[in-house]
Formats: sequence, structure tokens, C-alpha cells
Amino acid sequence: MSEHRNESTTVDEFHPAGEEVQSDSEGGAMAQESPKNSAAEIPVTSNGQLEDSHEHSFNRDLKRSLPVGLGLSETKITSHGFDSTKEGVVEAGPFPGGRAQQKSGPVVLADEVKNPAMEKLELVRKWSLNTYKCTRQIISEKLGRGSRTVDLELEAQIDILRDNKKKYENILKLAQTLSTQLFQMVHTQRQLGDAFADLSLKSLELHEEFGYNADTQKLLAKNGETLLGAINFFIANVNTLVNKTIEDTLLTVKQYESARIEYDAYRTDLEELNLGPRDANTLPKIEQSQQLFQVHKEKYDKMRNDVSIKLKFLEENKVKVLHNQLVLFHNAIAAYFAGNQKQLEQTLKQFHIKLKTPGADAPSWLEEQ
Repeated sequence: MSEHRNESTTVDEFHPAGEEVQSDSEGGAMAQESPKNSAAEIPVTSNGQLEDSHEHSFNRDLKRSLPVGLGLSETKITSHGFDSTKEGVVEAGPFPGGRAQQKSGPVVLADEVKNPAMEKLELVRKWSLNTYKCTRQIISEKLGRGSRTVDLELEAQIDILRDNKKKYENILKLAQTLSTQLFQMVHTQRQLGDAFADLSLKSLELHEEFGYNADTQKLLAKNGETLLGAINFFIANVNTLVNKTIEDTLLTVKQYESARIEYDAYRTDLEELNLGPRDANTLPKIEQSQQLFQVHKEKYDKMRNDVSIKLKFLEENKVKVLHNQLVLFHNAIAAYFAGNQKQLEQTLKQFHIKLKTPGADAPSWLEEQ
């Protein structure tokens, strides 16, 4: 009895083991049919983490089931516990322990990267804001609503300069007309002298009369060329004074006026902000407006000083140049119409005027030394 009981007990104890062996064989057959079913049998530790050996087996099975071209070097397997909302997440990235491909080249810090487009956009924004403020200031001044900074002494000098420039341009235009007309007259006198000389040789009975008329016309043409040289020299110097020296000063005046408009525009903004409430939102704006106002005030003061200096030097240069040119013009005209050839030639020598050789292609008769 006891032996029979022991045998039955032994059989009962090994019976579950047989079932376990049979279940293992059935599980192996199912794993061969579908590799995905192995994911449901992944054992976990007491903390809900995968065991290393089973995780490695799961990764190997997953690699076989992944499409061609996507290897474990390009994937990362993340497992979560049973209490997590995500299970079996596949994230893109280098696989731990695998060889990561690194690109060669210099390493650039993100903080040091500058975007040229953003810098240009910021410059355009500042320029647009400045243009808007200046336009608003100009419109306010024309409508009589905005205040305008005026330097009475400097403004008067600028007005005189602009008025004188118009008058000098008129003198220059008339002198050029006189030069053109005198050139035509001299050319006609020379042709007339040649005609008289030809007739003097062919008309024996009027040889003498044609002869001294030919000499007179040739002398007038020669004196006319001398006078033409003096007038062209006068035109060249006045043209330099008007279109270069005065124009350069007026260019500085335009820059000064632009600086004055900017100064008044930012001054008006600062005054409006100071009249408003002072709180945490307005104080930074007032401080920024104060800084911009100070910058444009310094620019305005500098341009005003530059204009004053240029006007002073221009006045001295203008007096010197026009004094010499007016004396030349007077002496040359007086000597020509007085028929004083010697004084006319002496005038050209006094101002170092050299006539061009006859037959030159250039229209001018002068060459300044």
C-alpha cells in the first residue's frame, strides 16, 4: 500500500512537469508560426523592467520582422512597465552600443550664428521708423502744427548763398552766350580778311583799298581771339566756383537740414512722452527716446558746425576768386574796344592765360596753367 501510494505520488508530481514541457513545445511552434506572439511572453522583473536576456532576444526578433533598409543602428527600443501608457515604443535614433555616423566639419555654436536676413530686416525696420518720424515732422511743420528749430544767423547765410548761386548762374549763362557770339564774329572777321586779301591780289586798281581792309579785319580777328581767351578763362573759373565749390557747400547744407528734421522729430516724441503718465510701461520708452534724442542732437550740432565752417571758407574763397576774375574781365573788354592791343596782351600775361595754337580741335581757346 505504501509503495503504491508512493508511486502514485511520484506520478502526480511529475504530471505538471509534463504539461509544462508540452506547453513549451506548443509555444515554440507558435513562435515559429508568428514571431510577433513572442512579445506577449516577455518576462519582466519585480520593478516592471525587462530582463536583459529577454530584451536582447526581443530586439533580435524585432530586427527580423522590420522592413529591409531599417536596421537596429537606426532604431532605439524603449520598454515601459505595465503601469505605463506606452508599451513597445520604437523611437528613431542611434542604437545604444552601435556605431554612430558623425559628420566631419567645424563645430559652430548656436549662440554665435548670425542671420544676415534678420540683420537686414532690423536695419529696414529702423530706417522705416526714422522715415516715418521725419515725414510726420515735415507735414506738421507745413501745416503749422509742429515746432521747428531755427538758427536765425545760419539760416540767413544759407538763404544768401542760394540767392547768390542763382545770380552767378545767370552771369555764367550770359558770359557763355557772349563767348559764342564773339567766336562767330571772330570767325567771320577772319574769313572777311582772307577775302579782302585775295581781291587785293587780283584787283590791281583797288589793291591798296582791299589791302588795308584785309589788314584791319585780320587785326580785329587777332584781338578778338585774345579777348575770347580772357572771357573763356573767366567762364571756367566762375563755373568752378558755382558748380563745384558752392554746390559742395549746399550739399553739406542739405545734410544739415536732414539732421535738423530728425532732431526735431525725436525731440517732439520725447516731449510727448514726458507729458504722458510715468509707469512701468512708459519709463523704458522714455529712456529709449531720450537716448535717441541725444544721438540726433549730437548729429545736428556737428552738422551745424560743419556748415558754419564751410560757409566761412566759401565766403573767403568767393571774394578772392571773383575779385581776380572781375578785374580780368574789365581790363580785357576795355582794352579790346579801345583798340589797345598791347594792353590786351598784357592782361592775358598778368593772369597767366595761354592761348591755344591755331587749328586746335577743342572749342575752348584757353588752357589754364
